Amino acid sequence: MTKNPLLQYGNIPVTSNLLAACYGGLKETKKKVRALEKSGELIRLRRDLYVVNPELSGKTINVPLCANHIYGPSYVSLHWALRWYGLIPEKVFRMTSVTSQPSKTFETPLGFFDYYKVGTEYFPIGIRMVTDDGVSYLMASPEKALCDLILYDSYLPARSVKGLMRYLEEDIRFDMDELKDFDVEIIRECAEKGNKKLILNNLIKIIER
Repeated sequence: MTKNPLLQYGNIPVTSNLLAACYGGLKETKKKVRALEKSGELIRLRRDLYVVNPELSGKTINVPLCANHIYGPSYVSLHWALRWYGLIPEKVFRMTSVTSQPSKTFETPLGFFDYYKVGTEYFPIGIRMVTDDGVSYLMASPEKALCDLILYDSYLPARSVKGLMRYLEEDIRFDMDELKDFDVEIIRECAEKGNKKLILNNLIKIIER
């Protein structure tokens, strides 16, 4: 029995061009890809990007990896990353990422993927490679994820240390005990290269108390 060529991709997002190479003997590869999507063997993430159905591949879909591939350059951050690190208690139902490209949202069978634009100098600060279940993807460090959230949260309170404490403890219910392990140099660089410099410097004051 011939092995299904889709199995070679596992849970790695794959483009239409790579899929076409699997079925090079077919004259109408686009029609074949559409048929594989219709049959449920492929899950469409966006135009010309797919992931193999886990029921076929036997591998769980890695949503952060998909986020990196759907729109980029990007890295997972904000609420999703903070929840992943165990720094906020609420469940997060949308994948949140940061990009140097225009902000954008994608609706997929896996859920919503939100991308927030930042400046090109700010973008590369505090990004790390995370390896999970045999695949690797880009995600913000805890420090960068918190800075990203502060930069984008329009409901941030008064620009004071006391106001920021209230925001962290009450609004997002941040695990304040974890701040002692934060690298203030990452936050300091974010303050220099991003917006809301005063608030991020207040965050440093809270950490260094």
